[in-house]
Formats: sequence, C-alpha cells, structure tokens
Amino acid sequence: MGGKTRAGNFFEDYRIGQILDHATPRTVSEGDRALYGAIYPTRFALYSSDPFARSCGLRRSPIEDLAAFHVVFGKSVPDVSLNAVANLGYAEGRFLRPVYPGETLTSRSEVIGLRENSSRKTGVVWVRTEGRDEHGAPVMRFARWVMVRKRDPEAEVAAPVVPELAAAVAPEDLVVPEGLTFANYDFSLAGEPYRWGDYAVGERIDHVDRVTVDEAEHMMATRLWQNTSKVHFDATARPDGRRLVYGGHVISLARALSFNGLANAQMIVAINAGAHANPCFAGDTVSAWSEVLDKAETARPDIGALRLRLVAIRAGGGDGLKDEDGKYLPHVLLDLDYWALIPR
Repeated sequence: MGGKTRAGNFFEDYRIGQILDHATPRTVSEGDRALYGAIYPTRFALYSSDPFARSCGLRRSPIEDLAAFHVVFGKSVPDVSLNAVANLGYAEGRFLRPVYPGETLTSRSEVIGLRENSSRKTGVVWVRTEGRDEHGAPVMRFARWVMVRKRDPEAEVAAPVVPELAAAVAPEDLVVPEGLTFANYDFSLAGEPYRWGDYAVGERIDHVDRVTVDEAEHMMATRLWQNTSKVHFDATARPDGRRLVYGGHVISLARALSFNGLANAQMIVAINAGAHANPCFAGDTVSAWSEVLDKAETARPDIGALRLRLVAIRAGGGDGLKDEDGKYLPHVLLDLDYWALIPR
C-alpha cells in the first residue's frame, strides 16, 4: 500500500554532487502577474505596465523578479525541502534575464553541502539551484540552505561539508538586461523622483506601511508557486500545530512594502544573502525598512545599482535587530541583502 507515493528526501538521502532535476515545468502567465498583485501590495511600474517597460527598452512588462524566483524555488521543494523544518538562507543569487508571460521555467539543483546537527534528528542541506527557460537557457541561479529532518536519527551520515559562499555578488557580475535603459525614465509614472544619486550609503528608509498576514492568503501564495513543503499547509507537521508562512511570502511582502521610499529600485538583479531570522505565522503584522549598504555604477551611464538591506519585522516588537550575542531578536522575520537597478 502506498508503494507508488513518495515521502520526499530526508537528510541521509543526500550526497555531495548529487544532481536533482525537478519535476513539473511551469509556464508563467498574466494570471501569475494578477495573482501576485492581488496577494502583495506591489506597484513597481516596470512590472505593472507594458508601455512603461517598452519605454525602458524591454519588449513588454516582465513578471516580477521575485515571482520568477518563487516559481524556480517551488520546483525544487519536493526534492529539497519537502521534509524541511525551515528554509534558512540564501547566497550568490543572480538574476540573468527578465522572465516574460508565456515562458516556461524548469529547475535543477546540485547538492553542495551537508552537515548533521548535534541533535542527530536533522541536518542542513546546501543546494545551488538554476532556473531555465524552455530552450534550456538559464534565467537565474542561487544557493540556499535548509534544515531537513532525518528519517532515522541513528543513521550514519558522511563527514560534514560546508560550502564557502561569497558574502555578496560583485558589482561587475551584475547582469543588466539587454536593451534596458532608463534614459527616458518617467519618474512621475513611476511614483517617486529619487535617483541613484539621491541615496547615501548608510541611509535608512522606513517603508511606513504594514500588512497583517492571513492564513488563507499565505497558503494560496505558496500553492501558486507549487511549493509543497508540509509545514506551510499541514497543521500537524509542527509540534505547535501552526502553519509556517513560506519565507518567500515574507520576502515578497517586504519588497512590495519597500515601494514607499524605493519606488525606482525597479529591478532585482542579485540576492547577496538572506536569513529567515524567525518564523512568521498568520496574524503577524509585518512592516519593513531598508538600509543602503553600497552603491555601484554599471556599464550603462543611465543605470546605477543600489545594494539594499531589507528587514521585515513583526509589528510591536521594537526597533532593534540583534542582541548582544549577535542573535536576531524575536520580532525580526527577514534580513535580506540584494542589488537593485535604479535610474542614475
């Protein structure tokens, strides 16, 4: 009974160098754009208007970078994190070109690190995932690591291998999409007047707005990306009986809130680092702030890059980030470091 079903991979099933070709190609559509906008309060003009996108040199409006990221990520879940306790972090994420409605995405991962936890009940798995279009051309790559349950706590596992990952994507490795130009950028339609030169390293921007997470909404979003991780849907999968909100849901929510103050940071081109500092649950009210970590020129004189730290917090928890020991405070949900393109 049940011989044709899969319980997913457990920690002891992985090996270094293992290649995982993920199932179910996904053709993205205007429906994905509409649902993304219904779930998140996003208003970035490049992803909302075909005429605006064409004025910026693109053939039409792409789907949001994070929507494409969630599709590629979601493909990897049945093989990488179906039995996850939590998705822990990201590094070396590069968006190689925009994704347009009508394109079909697939996903492949390589296991690059393994380390059993001291409890012997779980271990951390590092993978590098690549998303490709229907022609096999890569559209993005990123590394992530996830805590995965063991099937048998007593099972012997190989010696730990922890990969060395770059602290940040170098500015010279950022990919400016072919044809993209901000030379004729319409700041009025975009919603704010601020250019690359108006931001200073060290500047902090409070995004002001807040959103309370709804149980049905976060599960709908996670299903949209075909993310099957049990902890997001099955209330019996956690000892506390609560459904864990998919970390990508918090990322997209915080990114959408960042429009207020960063409306012209139109295109995410890299994810340098990211940590889901504490779990998010339905009923939590999320707010966000950003810090400008760095600025860089690109090969295009009309396009600059901002390195931004995006922090999502649970409202009512205070303003701090970490305690004296460097541990995230309980109200911090997300700490994401990324590069975005902005008019110069």
